[in-house]
Amino acid sequence: MKRIDNHLPTADLQRLDAAHHLHPFTNGAELAEKGARVITRADGVMLTDSEGVEILDGMAGLWCVNLGYGRKELAEVAAAQMAQLPYYNTFFQTTHPPVVALSARIAELAPGNLNHVFFAGSGSEANDTNIRLVRHYWALKGKPEKKTVISRKNAYHGSSMGSGSLGGMAGMHAQGGMPIPDITHIDQPYWYGEGGDMDPAEFGLARARALEAEIDRIGEDKVAAFIAEPIQGAGAVIIPPETYWPEIQRICDERDILLIADEVICGFGRTGNWFGSQTLGIRPDIMTIAKGLSSGYQPIGGSVLSDEVAEVISSDEFAHGYTYSGHPVACAVALENLRLLEEEKVIEHVRDTAAPYLAQKWREIGDHPMVGEARIIGMMGALEMSPDKANRAPFKAEKGTVGLRCRERCFANGLVMRHVGDTMIISPPLIMTPADIDLLFERVVKSLDETLAGLKSDGLWA
Repeated sequence: MKRIDNHLPTADLQRLDAAHHLHPFTNGAELAEKGARVITRADGVMLTDSEGVEILDGMAGLWCVNLGYGRKELAEVAAAQMAQLPYYNTFFQTTHPPVVALSARIAELAPGNLNHVFFAGSGSEANDTNIRLVRHYWALKGKPEKKTVISRKNAYHGSSMGSGSLGGMAGMHAQGGMPIPDITHIDQPYWYGEGGDMDPAEFGLARARALEAEIDRIGEDKVAAFIAEPIQGAGAVIIPPETYWPEIQRICDERDILLIADEVICGFGRTGNWFGSQTLGIRPDIMTIAKGLSSGYQPIGGSVLSDEVAEVISSDEFAHGYTYSGHPVACAVALENLRLLEEEKVIEHVRDTAAPYLAQKWREIGDHPMVGEARIIGMMGALEMSPDKANRAPFKAEKGTVGLRCRERCFANGLVMRHVGDTMIISPPLIMTPADIDLLFERVVKSLDETLAGLKSDGLWA
């Protein structure tokens, strides 16, 4: 077998990639001209590209490599499971030990009475499942008209037809006929960008009460559920004011609306608890899980249901499922990932060491002349860039121009940091040490400095 680092020259890999590989969320023509960055190895928090350059992964892949790269335990568990039972389905009244064990372990970890798991291959699939789940739930309760799901603008819940419709991103909805019927969206709790002169607490209540207004507009007898991320991740790490979630919970409880917490990003330690719902005091009826469930080492997701929802769904045949629901290898790897997270006290490390130190350094970055706000919770943070931080003013250049420039400087300085418009965001592996955070901080500041110098040089800093 060829060693993984014994690959074709970078230019040849880029040429083949451009000729045959269609990338997600990418302009293929632009990428073909530029050439894809080729990642060949990874260990801990560091990536290595095909030219041997080391890059600090400030995004944990796609918000998912919570345990860091290079964990041989996960590879060994996968190999052992492949040798014993590489695949079997969970249709037709059949099960297998890995899916049984993982279901029980998730029930132990999940808050409240969330004790039942319907598995999928990803967060997108799980959120598609949730649409069908909540509609079938209400139909079984004699209320088939309760089928509208309310979500939020600028939310991200996946990119399939169902999950992409649940999400509220205009760029996605402009392609392919989304959203599908009976899904609506309310405004997001984004104080920095949309709060104006309102006090954050007042703004949080106002945005939460938009849910009640939307229920009244549609009719409570027609609304099945409200879905939201505890912290909006891809939307730019939007941390709602403290008043927001308690009011959302009150409305869902009083108005007989199921509450779905999309924990795909926040779950499995990212906010300093096992789940973001615990950090923010949310009591969901359903949680969507994926990403950190296996630290990205295997594709797996799921919907975690409350006892009451599961009891209703189980009273009938639920005509739904995926070939890879509860895949034995994915389940075995996820189970080992959860064991390592617990036994190595990774969540405690986040809560007591990594997150407090990262927050301290992040607040220091907030003093940079380009940064209008530095917000952070657990191991996910955002830097709002502005030429006039006192007034939270946008740049005069087209939105995203400065963010893209900064992202490119980050890559040049050996750092993966993502941009959403002109907001820079991070979501690094949970295993980061203070030394790793110092290196991250050094590269972030250098990239901001270089971005600012470039803007001044090009006459774009005003």
